[in-house]
Amino acid sequence: MKSLLAAALLLSAPVAAGASEPCLPCHAEKTPAAVAQWQGSAHARAGVGCEKCHGTDHDKIVKGEAKVGMKVCAPCHQKAYQEHRASRHGMGLHSGWGCTRNLPARKPGECRFCHQEGDEMPRSDVQCARFLKQSPEMGEIGCNYCHSVEDACDSCHSKHMTDLKIVRDPNSCAKCHMGPDHPQWEMWQTSLHGTLNASSGRKSGPDCQTCHMPKGTHNVSIGITMNSGGVPYPAAKAETARTDMIGICSDCHAPAFARRELERGDLVRSQSLSILKEAEHVIWDLNDRGLLDPMPENRPPHPLSGQRLVTDSQMLYEDTSHIERLFFKMKKYDYARTVKGAYHQNPAYTHWYGNAELKMDLVDIKSEASRLKERGGKKGESRQDAQPGAEAELKALKNKFERGALSEEEYAKAKGKVLEKMR
Repeated sequence: MKSLLAAALLLSAPVAAGASEPCLPCHAEKTPAAVAQWQGSAHARAGVGCEKCHGTDHDKIVKGEAKVGMKVCAPCHQKAYQEHRASRHGMGLHSGWGCTRNLPARKPGECRFCHQEGDEMPRSDVQCARFLKQSPEMGEIGCNYCHSVEDACDSCHSKHMTDLKIVRDPNSCAKCHMGPDHPQWEMWQTSLHGTLNASSGRKSGPDCQTCHMPKGTHNVSIGITMNSGGVPYPAAKAETARTDMIGICSDCHAPAFARRELERGDLVRSQSLSILKEAEHVIWDLNDRGLLDPMPENRPPHPLSGQRLVTDSQMLYEDTSHIERLFFKMKKYDYARTVKGAYHQNPAYTHWYGNAELKMDLVDIKSEASRLKERGGKKGESRQDAQPGAEAELKALKNKFERGALSEEEYAKAKGKVLEKMR
């Protein structure tokens, strides 16, 4: 049966002379689906065979060492390559990776993500603490499956097919752009845009590609005014991006209407960021007072920062305190859903899945902070890292000053008030 299928595949489509003869006889039998997909592709019609992309070192191919990365595609697809590199997808791997050199369970093959073969200098020094805490297996399927979009056209296009229906389907975006921290696909699908698209097609309701890949560009960052963590860009950069997005929206909407909608999203973002910063201040105050449980010095070290408190984009959801875990959910999930829900015109994600959770997070964080302070006060005499009364306040002020949260003038003024009460 296999031999009949192999013969059928070899005869099913005309192939340019010499395109893939060394590979086809064997692979038509061993990987018939891959051969069939290639034979139906634009690559086969153009005479681009297996060796053009995979190379000729069969041993390296079998070992998984002959990766068909972005630079393999670039010579023939230069415009798409340059657009992709300029976009957020073009830094996907670097924003979600970390050097595994010092990890006990590292896989040597992982080095290829940051190093060219034979080159000791990495392409980037960006690190991801959460990635570094994962097992190799979780890193591969749970992190790199999405983040490898930086260096792998087949993240979206598939491996051997070239049918544009694949990448014009929003489902091709969904495998990465869904879940608790960036559910853009769910937001779009359940918005009016998504409903119109499902019922009447792209002419009535835009999809991911309509707004984020206008005119077929591979630069998916056009029109975005904040970084992936929801922090606004500087004014000049943001205004240029806003002009671009209004131009995209204006294909369906009046420019003034589009600007009002987007500016409303800006306000939701700034309001939500204020709530987030208030919670972050509570956690740092506890750290200054030595009241986190456990304190950073009493837990496994952070992969990048050691035994220090981390609340920025490198914060962890493991080996941390309960109140920091609450803040992780608040920042990574609920803040992101509020802001992205607003820009995707989805009221339920903006309010109930986002804003309501964000505000309840703050309630929980303040309540936990009160509990920790009360417990710290009761145990102050027996704890070396928590001192009662004015001494604890002076210690906290000193810590704030040393980490730059207070200016010299603010520190002196606050310290003076505490000393005045001690007299």
